[in-house]
Amino acid sequence: MCNRTLAIYCFIDDFLKARGHREDCRIEVTDAEIITIALTAMLDFGGNFERSRLVLHELGLINRLLSRSRFSRRVNRLTDLIHCLFHQLGSVLKDLHWESRYLLDSFPIPVCDNIRIKRCRLVQNEQYRGKVSSKRRYFYGVKVQLLATSDGLPVEFCILPGSCADLQGLAELSLDLPADSQLFVDSGYNFYEWEDYLSEIESLKLQVPRKINSKRDREPWLELHKSWMRKYIETTIGEVEKMFPKKIHATNLNGFLLKIALFLFAFQIEKAFI
Repeated sequence: MCNRTLAIYCFIDDFLKARGHREDCRIEVTDAEIITIALTAMLDFGGNFERSRLVLHELGLINRLLSRSRFSRRVNRLTDLIHCLFHQLGSVLKDLHWESRYLLDSFPIPVCDNIRIKRCRLVQNEQYRGKVSSKRRYFYGVKVQLLATSDGLPVEFCILPGSCADLQGLAELSLDLPADSQLFVDSGYNFYEWEDYLSEIESLKLQVPRKINSKRDREPWLELHKSWMRKYIETTIGEVEKMFPKKIHATNLNGFLLKIALFLFAFQIEKAFI
């Protein structure tokens, strides 16, 4: 764990310096150390900031031990920076990706069990009640749209309320992909107008599984290839979900969303470099 933590710190510190990040000269714990503690919490302690903070201090990897509340305030102030680092690293991974094939899918993250919806304090709105059609069940929480390379490296994501359709998530993503790229999705993204728009304006080919009664051409060999490519994003989502604890602890919705972003960022760094 020590070697991996040091590698993460060096990577984050160099990344921040490369983008010209400035900090207050009075701070005793740098932003790179704060992000490193948070990422270590995601990788080794199920998202528990307190355990990560104490263990890294006892191992001598962090000199100054911040209080729990102060650390919480610091990491919440870095939310925008964490999102920016994820997408900047994703842009680098796109440039290094030699294939022009990308994968997109969504997965739900419940805030609480359905039986506890009335007592939930993080969210109180019907827009967070969604349905997982493949499993034929409802959930109460958010839905993550994850865009990854064909190697399973996450490069973009967005988080929406659980009731949002997959097409809404597609509209929220920047889809900053190389020209003539292929984007493999499932049938939930089947919308002819979006296919035409992405093809004409973005030079992006949306590969959607066709039904038998589809109005557009349906080639059996291509449908088999789409089904085969879908397994890669399903595997990636499964690996991300393995990192999640049984319950993601947070005191408010912003903290809950921050931990989701940190889990994705930690997975991205570990899979790409460590």
